Amino acid sequence: MTIAFTPGRRSFAKGALAGAAALFLATAAPGSASATGRSGAPLLRLPAPTGPYPVGAQVLHLVDRSRNDPWQPEIGVRELMVTILRPAVPGRGFPRVPQLTPGAAAEFAFLAHLVRPHLPATGVDWAATLTHARAGAPPLPGQRPVLLYSPGGGDARTMGSSLAIDLASHGWTVVTVDHPGDASEVEFPNKRPGRDWIRTTVLRPDLDAATFRTMTDTRVADLRFVLDTLGLDRAGVYGHSAGGTAAAQALHEDRRIAAAANLEGYLDQMDGELLPVARQGTDRPLLLAGTDGFRNARLDRSWAALLAHGGPVTRRQLDDSHHWAFTDYAALVPQLHTAGLMTAAGRAAMVGRADQRVTVPAVRDLVRSFFTRHMPGS
Repeated sequence: MTIAFTPGRRSFAKGALAGAAALFLATAAPGSASATGRSGAPLLRLPAPTGPYPVGAQVLHLVDRSRNDPWQPEIGVRELMVTILRPAVPGRGFPRVPQLTPGAAAEFAFLAHLVRPHLPATGVDWAATLTHARAGAPPLPGQRPVLLYSPGGGDARTMGSSLAIDLASHGWTVVTVDHPGDASEVEFPNKRPGRDWIRTTVLRPDLDAATFRTMTDTRVADLRFVLDTLGLDRAGVYGHSAGGTAAAQALHEDRRIAAAANLEGYLDQMDGELLPVARQGTDRPLLLAGTDGFRNARLDRSWAALLAHGGPVTRRQLDDSHHWAFTDYAALVPQLHTAGLMTAAGRAAMVGRADQRVTVPAVRDLVRSFFTRHMPGS
């Protein structure tokens, strides 16, 4: 479905969002790739959600005609792809949604070790991993609190599937948002003058200050546009890395955001200039969650500036972990290591040395308890 937006008008996705089946299939422990796919590659599994509800998914194509794309101006508009995950009416016969479509998986197979150098260059069937969301069943009736998710720089929204689906299984509607241009790959429902069917990232390892600023500003505008388009007057936002940066700054800029969780995103520009949220503080709840493996002077400085204002800001740390423990890599990387496709050092550099059977529930519990406390109603 495509939704277009013009200045001065809000449009809402009409019709029922896709639902999910009643029962979740049992899965192997997150760290064990116990089977192989048709290609002979290890079959990577995502951990099952823990809530009482089955989860359905619908993908939407949103078009903002009031902005141009900062990475490819020849497109003429700003386009987003989002997935809406929400509790669904129990039922059978609805297929599980793959983490990556075949087209996106083919692009990611080429990009994976370039975007994340510790990932293997070959030997992974990225199209074979299934999420625990299902399509085709009607959503549960009733209003539910909404959360928006912004992934890290260079990551697609699909790498946050596990946490988003777990939140939806506990009663939230979760909207995962891609940021085309800096996401590793984003697949659109059609081609358009100025862009291909699948857009890949423009980010490079030598990220400069101007690019970081553009990325942050664009992501905040993207999140606010999603609020506009879906007609939301109250929502929570959470994000990882650059997505956490955007979530915190969007909280500062938009009163519709009731609470935000920043999962290890800086609160300054690369030149050291603090973001307004860090300079001025916030009067709404904000979670700062990090790992001991990624903690550094820049992160401490920018987070300390915000914490110095007081207010409803909480800092938490995940020990024996590293930056991508907040994403699907927390479950996928240990499986790649077990399969001999990653080194122990590579695993530690991405997700840390802690057992994923500890870190995955810890992240889920941390984010869910934060939003349960500050956005009750799920």
